[in-house]
Amino acid sequence: MENVRILLVDDHQMFRDALRSLLEKMPNLEVVGETGDAFEVVKLARKTLPHIVCMDIGMPGMNGIETTRHLIAACPQVKVIALSTYSDQRYVVDMMNAGASAYVTKAEAADELLRAVGSVRRNRKYLCPDVAEAVTGGMSQQSSADVSGKLGDRERQVLQLVAEGLTSTMIAGRLYIAPSTVDVHRRNIMRKLNLHNVADLTRHAISNGFVIS
Repeated sequence: MENVRILLVDDHQMFRDALRSLLEKMPNLEVVGETGDAFEVVKLARKTLPHIVCMDIGMPGMNGIETTRHLIAACPQVKVIALSTYSDQRYVVDMMNAGASAYVTKAEAADELLRAVGSVRRNRKYLCPDVAEAVTGGMSQQSSADVSGKLGDRERQVLQLVAEGLTSTMIAGRLYIAPSTVDVHRRNIMRKLNLHNVADLTRHAISNGFVIS
């Protein structure tokens, strides 16, 4: 039987080490790569060809929800298992809407991650027990993915970085675009979302899951 190839994405090295140790104890599971940089995920996935990506939701620069959207668009055959400290319904809904196949809280990862891997390999969705109740209680039809669907991919990236406190120059350096282009994106974001200043942008980003600690 072919090994299940797994890519680990989390900005905490110790957590990645713990996941690798857990997974590599199991037969037919192979960790083929890892990164803590959300911007490297698509490139690394194309290089290592994983069947499954274990994706942290709370990462700096570009959170796991946005990263999953980019990954699924680039590599639609890849299955994503979301890993989060949060069991809030909003994060679950947004991550599944982004294309994830499973959602496991980090507190339950040691017990539930292997179950999630087995389920997604059988093309089934999986929610760990401490989020299942919130989801079965009724998903919100108006998730942050709906609210921010007005924005393009680059605008969502700029929104997150503005909310993290980066200046236009810093954002330009991070995204490899001109500062004037960042300013254009900021104006477009405020116009589309009917916001009027950076404080409004920050509040919107936090309330809709763009900034996750």
